[in-house]
Amino acid sequence: MTVAQRLTDRKREAIIQAAIAEFRANGFDITSMDKIAASAGVSKRTVYNHFPSKEELFAEILNQLWTRVTAEQEMSYHPQQPLREQMRVMLMAKLQMLGDENFLDLARVAIAASIHSPERAQNMVARMGEREESLTVWIRAAQADGRLKQVDPAFAAQQIQGMLKSFAFWPQVSMGLPSLSPEMQTTVAESALDMFLACYELP
Repeated sequence: MTVAQRLTDRKREAIIQAAIAEFRANGFDITSMDKIAASAGVSKRTVYNHFPSKEELFAEILNQLWTRVTAEQEMSYHPQQPLREQMRVMLMAKLQMLGDENFLDLARVAIAASIHSPERAQNMVARMGEREESLTVWIRAAQADGRLKQVDPAFAAQQIQGMLKSFAFWPQVSMGLPSLSPEMQTTVAESALDMFLACYELP
């Protein structure tokens, strides 16, 4: 990596960290690219060179949070391993991400921003949906292996993620409840697994 490339990467990271702080403190609409540039110690042009719009910058922050929290837990389908064990790893990774205070704060920002702009909400949901694709792919592979019933994989993935979010996301985002304890995370994951596998696992 060249010196110039390292400098570019440092500037990009400074922009992202400044944006996280600004979005968390002031919300989406009030935060400006000018303020982010000033906080990051770079020019406004530099910010736009890295991120064409505030929406793109915000989406990148959400994607980075997801990637950071789940990088080690991403997994492919394994024919020889019990379905429950494989799914448990993915669900616990999801719960860990949902319990991240940075993520929850930024999710509140995203929801508040999207209320006034349905188009913006669709874009944000679409970007986050890209990061949830791994579970859909896993379900499709388990179906092809004859271990899960033939249901739309995206529907089934959204169904089980909805079970998690009803305990570990919406109460925290909408009512300010604390993140789940590790014990409660385990309880929620095991309960979701019970329901999912009772419905879709083939004998």
